[in-house]
Amino acid sequence: MEWKYSTIVEYPAAVSWMEARVADIRAGNAPEVVWLLEHPPLYTAGSSAKEGDLLDNARFPVYATGRGGQYTYHGPGQRVAYVLLDLKTRWAGKAPDLRKFVQDLENWLISTLAEFGIKADVREGRVGVWVDTKQGEKKIAALGVRVRNGVSYHGVSLNVCPDLAHFSGIVPCGLAQFGVTSIQELGIEANMEEVDAVLRKKFGDFFG
Repeated sequence: MEWKYSTIVEYPAAVSWMEARVADIRAGNAPEVVWLLEHPPLYTAGSSAKEGDLLDNARFPVYATGRGGQYTYHGPGQRVAYVLLDLKTRWAGKAPDLRKFVQDLENWLISTLAEFGIKADVREGRVGVWVDTKQGEKKIAALGVRVRNGVSYHGVSLNVCPDLAHFSGIVPCGLAQFGVTSIQELGIEANMEEVDAVLRKKFGDFFG
């Protein structure tokens, strides 16, 4: 298992790298990897994205992507974790269970946030991780995954200290009635290195 750390990575370069690594994992030429990085400000459209949910297509670059989900924002201050696991091998002798894989990703984030004193959970009918605030329910982390030849890629994004105003150019995940938040907005001081350390520590609780 490898952990890869990068600073700001352009989105097309990240996708190209993931696709090549998926092929290498499937061929047995590379280990599984979790890649922790940030992107420059941009929007991505998942396979379920609705055209009307892109409110400002001139604000930042917009990329169509093969991951599940709808529109989301990526940018500095947001920890993106791309999770490339050999699910075919992990599921050997068992029925494939993509839903459990997504639940494990959610629980990984929930457990990580708990280390910073943040009570987060999932909500019925919604993908991602949520918190209750004085302003109502807000999303603090998003998920969008894809599986190719039994290997997962794409992954999760956790709002550490991004510019939350940048989310206003989209309807995040198609849910106009809910806001977004971050670790910083919740009043918790945590830098990216501290978040990364907890993500890595908690990963084994859910993925071995």
